[in-house]
Amino acid sequence: MAGPNAGGSARRATGQARGVDGDTVSTAPRQRQRERSDATVDDLVTAARTLFAADGYGATSLDAVCERAGVTKGALYHHFAGKRELFGAVYAREQEGLAAAISAAYLKVADDPWEAVFAGSRAYLEASLDPEVQRITLFDAPGALGWETMRTLGVDCRELTLRGVARAIRKGAIPDRPADPLTSMLYGGLSESAMAVARADDPQAALAETLDGLRRLFDAIARG
Repeated sequence: MAGPNAGGSARRATGQARGVDGDTVSTAPRQRQRERSDATVDDLVTAARTLFAADGYGATSLDAVCERAGVTKGALYHHFAGKRELFGAVYAREQEGLAAAISAAYLKVADDPWEAVFAGSRAYLEASLDPEVQRITLFDAPGALGWETMRTLGVDCRELTLRGVARAIRKGAIPDRPADPLTSMLYGGLSESAMAVARADDPQAALAETLDGLRRLFDAIARG
C-alpha cells in the first residue's frame, strides 16, 4: 500500500514539485539548466587545462580557451571572473588528480601505516615528472595564484598527509608526537623537492636521489 508520501515521491521522480498555490511545477527545466551549466564549466576547464599545459599561463588567451571549448566569451565570464579564476579551477582539478594518486598508492600498503605515507609521498614526487603537471602546478601556479591561494586549493593533499601521519601515530607505527608540525615539515619538503626534481637537468636521477633521501628520513622518524 502506498504511504502518505507516495505522491511527493512520484512528483520528484518525474521532476515535479508543488508551487506556492498548490499547482504542480516542473523542476526538469532547472535540472537541465544546471546540467548545461556544469557541462560548460567542464568544457572550459578542460580546454584551459590543455592550453595552460601546452603554452603556459602567460601565453594562453581567454579567446583561445573559448574557441577550444566552443563557447562564447560571455559564457566564460558567466562562470569565471577572468583568467586567474579559470586557472585556479584548473589548478584545483590538478590537485584532485594528485590527491587521487596519493590515495591509491597509500591504500596499496595501508596495513603498514607509515609505509603507506611514504608510498603516497613517492606518488606525489613521481607525478612531478609529468611536464604538464610541472607547468601548471609548479612553474605557473606560484605567479598566477600566489602561495596563499595555492595552499587553499591544495589543502586536500596536505590533509591526506595529515590523516596519514595521524593514523601512523595512532597505530604506533612511529613514536607519539604532534601530527600537525610533522605534516607541515613533510608536505613543505615534498613540495620543494618536487620543484627541484622538475627543474633538474636529469629529473629521473634527481627523483631517485630524492626518494633515497626520503626513505632515510622516514626510517629515522620511525626509529624516533
